[in-house]
Amino acid sequence: MAEVLPLPADFLGRARFYGRAWYWAARPFTLSASVVPVFVGSALALHDGAASAVRFPLVLLGSLLVQVGTNLVDEYVDHRRTGGRGKLLAPYKVIAGGLLSERAVRLGALLVFGAAVAIGLALVALVGWPLLLLCLASLAAAYFYSAGPRPLGALALGELTVAVFMGPVMVLGTYYVHTGTLTGAAWLLSLPVACTVTAILVANDLRDLEEDRAAGKVTPIVLLGPGFGRWLWSGLVLAALLAVVALASAQVSAWWLLVALLAAPVAVRAARAVFTADSRPALGRALALTARFHLWFGALLSAGLLIAWATG
Repeated sequence: MAEVLPLPADFLGRARFYGRAWYWAARPFTLSASVVPVFVGSALALHDGAASAVRFPLVLLGSLLVQVGTNLVDEYVDHRRTGGRGKLLAPYKVIAGGLLSERAVRLGALLVFGAAVAIGLALVALVGWPLLLLCLASLAAAYFYSAGPRPLGALALGELTVAVFMGPVMVLGTYYVHTGTLTGAAWLLSLPVACTVTAILVANDLRDLEEDRAAGKVTPIVLLGPGFGRWLWSGLVLAALLAVVALASAQVSAWWLLVALLAAPVAVRAARAVFTADSRPALGRALALTARFHLWFGALLSAGLLIAWATG
């Protein structure tokens, strides 16, 4: 068990210590994955004239809490399984780094998931029981991604799980929270979101390839190699951009969707990093750029829907 660093003697010092510890434990650099689908689903609901100012903050907070809870479970389970052996001591490895104890991270995960459940039940009361099925499935996916006897993320199922739950499930779920219905447009708009968020995980698995091999974690890139990972990343990013063009051309929503293509320069920079990286820090930059592309792409896609609503 990792030893926790000694606490500062003064109150402000302790507050800064714990603030830094929980900041890294939450892994804020991953949270765009839970924000973008909510923004896209909510923007489409507003475009369709059915957005709710009360439900939006609830679904956004619930989505963020599930993501943070997943990150805490991943930190706890990963440390329990390996004790940090073979892992780079990154700032977000709060247990191995001595910032938090295993018990604190486990309790934090329980509290965060408990808050997410409370928000989910409030939304179910507002929207109806079908939403309960989606909430239960999302919580199960969040937990079993990292935990359980055979975690999905260690069985080469991480990309598929992320694509399904951080794409269609979250976009359609958000839209349903606002409108009480599902539409083909919501389904189609969820697909480029699924592609960009999955590209983040592919970039992460490229960076962690050697660590995953050493830990016995199976990912598609461990199975098929980094070359496959780079081309999978490229296919996902290109598919997201082409999907926007196709949707705009088919007038599923509006030509304003094409503003999402303004994120393409970030994708180009990320692609350059993905294909030229020859070290873990360089692959870390590729991961950061991929996450930035996902955020900009989702924000611009949402903006396109809002402009279409405002000008329609």
